[in-house]
Amino acid sequence: MDRNIQAEPFSVVGVGDMSGDVFGNGMLLSPEIRLVAAFDHRDIFFDPTPDAAVSLAERKRLFALPRSSWQDYDKSLISAGGGVFSRSLKVIPLSEEMQALLGLQKATASPNEVMRAILSAQVDLLWFGGIGTYIKAPEEDDASVGDRANDAIRVTADQVRAKVVGEGANLGVTQRGRIAYALKGGRINTDAIDNSAGVNSSDLEVNIKIALAPVVAAGALDGEARIAFLASMTDDVAALCLRNNYLQGLALSLAERAGTSELPDHRVLIEGLEERGRLDRAVEFLPSDAVLDARAAQGKGLTRPELAVILAYAKLSLFDDLVAGRAIDTPYLAGELFRYFPQKLNATYPAAVEGHRLKREVIATVLANAMINRGGPAFVSELMAATSASAGEVALAYAAVRDVYGLTALYAAVDALDNKVPGAVQLALYAQVEALLYREALWFLRNGNVGASDVAALVERHKAGVEALRGAGVSLLSDKEREALSGRIAELVEHGVDAELAQRIGELPVIGNASDIVLVAERAGVSIEAAAGAFFGAAGQFDLFRIVEEGRNIVLADRFDRMALDRALANLMRALRDLTADVLKAGDIATWRGQHEAGIARTVKAVTELTGGAATVSRLSVAAGLLADLAREG
Repeated sequence: MDRNIQAEPFSVVGVGDMSGDVFGNGMLLSPEIRLVAAFDHRDIFFDPTPDAAVSLAERKRLFALPRSSWQDYDKSLISAGGGVFSRSLKVIPLSEEMQALLGLQKATASPNEVMRAILSAQVDLLWFGGIGTYIKAPEEDDASVGDRANDAIRVTADQVRAKVVGEGANLGVTQRGRIAYALKGGRINTDAIDNSAGVNSSDLEVNIKIALAPVVAAGALDGEARIAFLASMTDDVAALCLRNNYLQGLALSLAERAGTSELPDHRVLIEGLEERGRLDRAVEFLPSDAVLDARAAQGKGLTRPELAVILAYAKLSLFDDLVAGRAIDTPYLAGELFRYFPQKLNATYPAAVEGHRLKREVIATVLANAMINRGGPAFVSELMAATSASAGEVALAYAAVRDVYGLTALYAAVDALDNKVPGAVQLALYAQVEALLYREALWFLRNGNVGASDVAALVERHKAGVEALRGAGVSLLSDKEREALSGRIAELVEHGVDAELAQRIGELPVIGNASDIVLVAERAGVSIEAAAGAFFGAAGQFDLFRIVEEGRNIVLADRFDRMALDRALANLMRALRDLTADVLKAGDIATWRGQHEAGIARTVKAVTELTGGAATVSRLSVAAGLLADLAREG
């Protein structure tokens, strides 16, 4: 939404009070909060035009008290027309300011009517911190909600006018209510997403204590020292939890941004989980096939609350598959263990971390989170379907791509753009990296034999290829391709991306050819630079980079059409590798052209005619066949 909540004012209504850890903490997390109304089980609070600094200080005072209610709020600090009212009153007098805030044009209203109006207020954020379910879908009845205490004040999703709903409390909104709110444009996750830091911190606490148990038993750490050491990692644990929250929310935003283009992938994921008995679509209120068809026809994908559900199931099933396999025992993935724990623990007691009795489970957790957060809910299921690889082999391919292309540093550079560039621009950058991750993981699964290879050696060879290509890539491009690269970089800079990052993102389509070039160089026994020159030279003859890019942009709903497209693109790249080998055998591009002048001219003409219009699977398939024929002639 391009709203910086630490620097720009935003209005809030909520359920809870400042004595509650969820509501209270939340209402202290920005100096720009304008809390205009709230209620708990006792009172209703109104501050129609709050002073941000004054009200924040008062909320802090209440939060620091051993116990407090809205009645403890200093009434002299409340803005004109506001006040604190007991829910036991028969009627509440409505000032002009309260009437404007609530949209109630009358002098008095019952407490229930006032609370329903608060839930429906036109504000930036509706923040749930109290117990209860307050929003349902229009078609749901109160009995199905299962919260009789709040039947009288519950509203339907179509009545909610807040731009964003945050569920700090459990089940503030029914799942069907979340979906209905999201379908009408509201921004909402699920309580599991919004509450995940609590579970995350508990898991970390337990696993850190397990790691330290042998240290204590060996006498290297006494009881008091253990307590002090645990306390010293508090901020580090918080940072790890918040980082996971950040990445999980980002994964949902990217999946939501993809919309209908990823809907077929999500559908296959849902069907696959159902076939394995891992998911009951009806229980999780996920769309039926008929509803998915209707969404696709309307150009709509899954909503954020639905994406949150399949994200969780994808992680859970991947975790189980990784633990059941052997890939997480490979030396290359051993380092994932240290990504889980605070650096202070890793540095102080590395042997305790390495000897953790839940080592395999921790590694599987780290990988499941990282792979799904970075690749999207269907990342693993799609790669497994495309290659018949195991989940463990996909994990090895993921780690290889991450390390070959230096994606950790690249992601950090994009993260640093928070509140500096438009959100749409930042998400587009992430999406380009995500696309590279998928393509290259697919490449390694098909060509790198990660399940049987020395992955560390494989990574080092390909990393060298990336660095060589990064140094010489631009000089190898044709004028047309160089112009396209300059255009991509200039556009990013125009949107506020710094020149260095714009260069790194803009060159991804070029650098993404490194794996093919390294493979050709190894097979031909030549340098990476020589293979790269032949590769780009051969591609330039047929304008192949444009053709492949147009093919990658084709959006198809049918699963088998998508498989056919994937195969056509793979065949194009295989033909390009073969043509590159022919160029290397000839000595240089000019000699190769001279040796095959007639065949090249014929193929250029045919491929140009095929790909001059809108790209289709059949056109790409025929083009790949023509190029393969030319390579066979060579």
